[in-house]
Amino acid sequence: MGIERIIDITAHSDDPVEQADEISLRPTCFNDYIGQERLKNNLKIAIQAVKKRSDGTTLDHVLLYGPPGLGKTTMANVIAHEMEANLRITSGPAIERAGDLASILTNLQDGDVLFIDEIHRLRRAVEEVLYSAMEDFKLDIVIGKGPAARSVRLDLPKFTVIGATTRTGALAGPLRDRFGIVHRLEYYQAPEIEQIITRTANILNTQIHPEATALLAARSRLTPRIANRLTKRVRDFADVNGDGIIDVKIATQALQLLEIDQCGLDPADRNMLELMLENYGNRPVGLSTIAALTGDEVSTIEDYYEPYLLQLGFLERTPRGRKVTPKAQKHLASQQ
Repeated sequence: MGIERIIDITAHSDDPVEQADEISLRPTCFNDYIGQERLKNNLKIAIQAVKKRSDGTTLDHVLLYGPPGLGKTTMANVIAHEMEANLRITSGPAIERAGDLASILTNLQDGDVLFIDEIHRLRRAVEEVLYSAMEDFKLDIVIGKGPAARSVRLDLPKFTVIGATTRTGALAGPLRDRFGIVHRLEYYQAPEIEQIITRTANILNTQIHPEATALLAARSRLTPRIANRLTKRVRDFADVNGDGIIDVKIATQALQLLEIDQCGLDPADRNMLELMLENYGNRPVGLSTIAALTGDEVSTIEDYYEPYLLQLGFLERTPRGRKVTPKAQKHLASQQ
């Protein structure tokens, strides 16, 4: 489907103003970062230990994994800020050749943090260069071709790699083993999402009532990125159709316009469940069949539709495929 979903967990905006808003909403220190307390406590200890030693060592390489939109990129920014280090950002698909990685690594300074988003999508040849760089801070490059080719080992500055992935299983074992700190980001609790919405509204200079905050939090799929996006869209609605203040009435009208129901499902979610029921009833449906029904990629179904629907108990995984649960059928019936 080519329609942009308001509750999509990917960061897909091409609007410079929207991107600037997104960046301004990101916390830069642990005190401002809401939620993920276990992760924050562990990272605080690791960072304080490195600072206390003052022997030139850097923070162990960090691997952050979990569903999209939970704050992996934001946490990388926070770590760099707390380490008082420069943050260099790239992504797995952007590094096409080993030479691209070599160029990035040789331009790092001592103590820099290199954030690699979607690290599971690194090419195998690039991964092999990264192994010695992460472990020994050495870069092996081959100069020349054929019989005249020779290998040269370059010293690299001490740096920290922060990798982010939604699929740890797709990460090569040797690469995964080189991360000293590995943590999963969990879905947020409703009170934490309410705090995030309140903070976002304050940054956007928008007044929001507590009841409206709770309403938005209930439909944000327990995901900060969606909570922020909904808050901005409801703010726009309040500016155009009200006095700029977000109360329950304005929030309800805005969510009705966006077609986001009480469980946080949008038309695309409901369409998928309805197509499964209409064509297969209570029988299991394979992922490729679901993708064909909706017009999406199989990876889109697995990464963006399925996790939240499974968490709600609206989908059930069986050896023969996915089934729509009675709970989902009851919910869909209430939306008619």
